[in-house]
Amino acid sequence: MIRMDNEPTHEHNGIKYSCGHVQPFGATMLNNNAINFSIFSKDAVSCELLLYHHGDAEPYSVLPFPDDFRIGNVFSMIVYDQPYDDIEYGYRMDGPYDPKNGYRFDKTKILLDPYAKMISGREKWGDPCDLTRDFQHRGKVIPDDYYWEGDKPLEIPMSDLIIYEAHVRSFTMDESSNVLNNGTFAGLLEKIPYLKKLGINCIELLPIFEFDEFENSRVINGERLYNYWGYSTVGFFAPKSGYSALSGMGLTSEELKNVIMQFHQSGIEIILDVVFNHTAEGNERGPYISFRGIDNKTYYLLTPEGEYYNFSGCGNTMNCNNAVVRNCILDCLRYWVSVYHIDGFRFDLASILSRDDKGAPMTSPPLLEALAHDPVLGKTKLIAEAWDAGGLYQVGCFPAWGRWAEWNGKFRDCIRRFVKSDCECGPELLWRIQGSPDLYFNRGAEASINFITCHDGFTLNDMVSYNEKHNEDNGEDNRDGANDNNSWNCGVEGPTNDEEINSLRRRQIKNAAALLLLSRGVPMLLSGDEFCNSQMGNNNAYCQDNKISWLDWKDLEKNKDVFEFFQRLISFRKEHPVIRRKDFYIRMNSSGYPELSFHGVKPWELDTGSPFHTFGFMYSETVKDHGADRDCFIYCGVNTYWEDREIELPIIPEHMQWYREVYTFDDKPEERMVSGRSIHLAPRSLMLLTGK
Repeated sequence: MIRMDNEPTHEHNGIKYSCGHVQPFGATMLNNNAINFSIFSKDAVSCELLLYHHGDAEPYSVLPFPDDFRIGNVFSMIVYDQPYDDIEYGYRMDGPYDPKNGYRFDKTKILLDPYAKMISGREKWGDPCDLTRDFQHRGKVIPDDYYWEGDKPLEIPMSDLIIYEAHVRSFTMDESSNVLNNGTFAGLLEKIPYLKKLGINCIELLPIFEFDEFENSRVINGERLYNYWGYSTVGFFAPKSGYSALSGMGLTSEELKNVIMQFHQSGIEIILDVVFNHTAEGNERGPYISFRGIDNKTYYLLTPEGEYYNFSGCGNTMNCNNAVVRNCILDCLRYWVSVYHIDGFRFDLASILSRDDKGAPMTSPPLLEALAHDPVLGKTKLIAEAWDAGGLYQVGCFPAWGRWAEWNGKFRDCIRRFVKSDCECGPELLWRIQGSPDLYFNRGAEASINFITCHDGFTLNDMVSYNEKHNEDNGEDNRDGANDNNSWNCGVEGPTNDEEINSLRRRQIKNAAALLLLSRGVPMLLSGDEFCNSQMGNNNAYCQDNKISWLDWKDLEKNKDVFEFFQRLISFRKEHPVIRRKDFYIRMNSSGYPELSFHGVKPWELDTGSPFHTFGFMYSETVKDHGADRDCFIYCGVNTYWEDREIELPIIPEHMQWYREVYTFDDKPEERMVSGRSIHLAPRSLMLLTGK
């Protein structure tokens, strides 16, 4: 006889329940006003389900799992006639406590379901009441009944992306953002017109999975510091409630889905920054939140002494290539793609995902291969931060299977050095402009996510305004953050009223942005760089929920010329498919010219193996080869020397003429046509021309 879901077999203090379904894990609403709970633990000897009314300190029911409710290593139970919108839940597990052998069971600890789709307790960001009460992370049960109006992930070709990295709260928290719901998912919606105007078609959000902003919170110089960036995940399946304008009404999920749908309707993809390399439970002295008390040996990489390997730099390292953990990560990503319509993921410290259970790098990591070939993730963008805190640096050699792109840290370092007049990296720069074929020859240029700045480090404005980091406000005696920033303050440390220095800084910002947007590969911008946002020299603002991290939108009007420069270069990139070509092709095309060529102060004469400050590069674009609107040439002359330089232009067909598009030193529209055979480049300047 088959037992139906509406036939409870047990009762405890008035709560009716029965043996549940082992799949899917987590809490799942059934059709008959019942909820299925399922959780894995290999070494627990017993398990209890605790049910709470929303906000109550004590459970209203504790339901033990009978022996026959466990199949294999999975405890499952169906609970009947409980209103899902008032339920919070957790687990208690009993088992051996033997840390030297990896066991850390404690039956007094209330544990969060790793598969919880919503997590209670942090509904309001930075609520001071949370500091004065005992706090527990508990799961919540939510329905999946959002009406998507036919929406789905956009599947924009990788090579066409203009990625814009942003922090949900920082983006609109400052009152100058002029949005109604500052610092929230809803606040992002109000900036869609701005992003469209700039030309962005993909926004990459810093972590939005549930995390605890009060983790390691402290007060420094009267300012409360937080776990602001969120790179310390509490729950992988739950969006951050504190980022929701509607969390108090229990509508965080609906708010986020509405944001995603409206971004898609505007032609903008959403990529999430995800952190599977470690969790918020920290090292041996860290709290019990979830995995530690459920199955410590399964979920974490442990030393022979039972302590935590720390390849993440955050206290622990997830055992990502264990089959159970691997499936959990796959389930998580499938969930965000299928239920939230997310377009892609950037994996923080992704090299950890290639380590085995002893921490050694693997040649063919099963997790990375599974992600690359997963049917649900088949068209999802996968981007690796191809290094970790344990010293494993895999830029250019991250296991790819034809699917993975990488943050190209070598592009960042090379552009920064060259722009500040380090001629030694000139030869390397030529590889970076081509899309880094020396790194990605077997994958194509779209494997290279090109960036100069990101959340971690100086902003573009600070890169040209500070020689040294200034992280004193972090309360770590300025020891935190990178020391080698490849930055140059242009003569004065920090803000100055010197017009000559400020002019040089703006020119350097434009020079860097132009090289980024004119290089092959996928460009990524840091939010606010397009209007000279500053973090006042802080290159590690991970804890700063204040003016240091918040974008000051008043700078947009103040630096309108910089914004318009970014806008023009983004538009130019979109207009010219030759720049976005994903394969490495520099031979002659139908124009009779090389598709991409490099030049010295005289055309076709550049010693590509020796240092240089001044050079040019030229694309030849044709209707036949690239589907362009017309045949044309694109030439970029670059001078990072501190004196003027004259550059002779390549000869193009007689019926064509060179026109100046932008000049970072002095852009005058009335001087667009170039007379003569050469151009004059002022110190530390860049000129973009088209031949048509």
